[in-house]
Amino acid sequence: MTPPSARPRGARGPDSGGRAVPNAYAGTVPAARILVVEDDETIGRGLSDALERQGYDVDWVTSGAGGIEHAARRPPALVLLDLGLPDVDGVEVCRRLRAAHPDSTILIVTARSAEIDVVVGLDAGADDYVTKPFGIAELTARIRAHLRRRDLAPGADPQLIVGDVCLDREARRVYVDGEEVQLRAKEFDLLTLLMSEAGAAITRERIMSEVWDENWWGSTKTLDMHISTLRRKLNDPVDAPRRIVTLRGVGYRFEKP
Repeated sequence: MTPPSARPRGARGPDSGGRAVPNAYAGTVPAARILVVEDDETIGRGLSDALERQGYDVDWVTSGAGGIEHAARRPPALVLLDLGLPDVDGVEVCRRLRAAHPDSTILIVTARSAEIDVVVGLDAGADDYVTKPFGIAELTARIRAHLRRRDLAPGADPQLIVGDVCLDREARRVYVDGEEVQLRAKEFDLLTLLMSEAGAAITRERIMSEVWDENWWGSTKTLDMHISTLRRKLNDPVDAPRRIVTLRGVGYRFEKP
């Protein structure tokens, strides 16, 4: 029997020859490729089977090195990444995947629940953090939300320009004063929301709902960390920000020039 670390689990992947299973979400997110990096065979197989039943193209590997190699061969739209891997620490795997695949969404799925672990994971490039044990319904809802937000709504203006910041939603690229700025997937989504309503106050609750997930139960410190990173990348002074302004007790506002 071929070990799972070497066997893609994709229902429509080139190595499987299978067909996608029809599902209620197929019209919304058709055959999105998901890479599961999980060494626990019970969890890995359960996740793969559940996601394949919903029509996703799933690859499952059981090691960090395998995840990095497999992502290079078949770039995923989304990665479910365990931290406690047998060969390479999941945080390092996250860093490498983020560097190689800046547009992929990375969800850390782990038993490490301490706040410092969440902070380290997000700093390493993860877009979301889910602790074990988790409900498969909640996890798949998060996956749908993340993949849905990768798509540009039909009819929307592909470019947002506020002052010297230009955001191209179709190409998922951002320029500040003509120079391109590299953003992670969730940073891009957050900036898109703020710039699309420049000059308006946007509450923390709304940001968490629209950029993360309507069923988000985690700490909103995730948002603060992403705002801090965005300010740094947009050359926005931390002590006196002129682009992304904090509205204490409310949320944030992207200032018009």
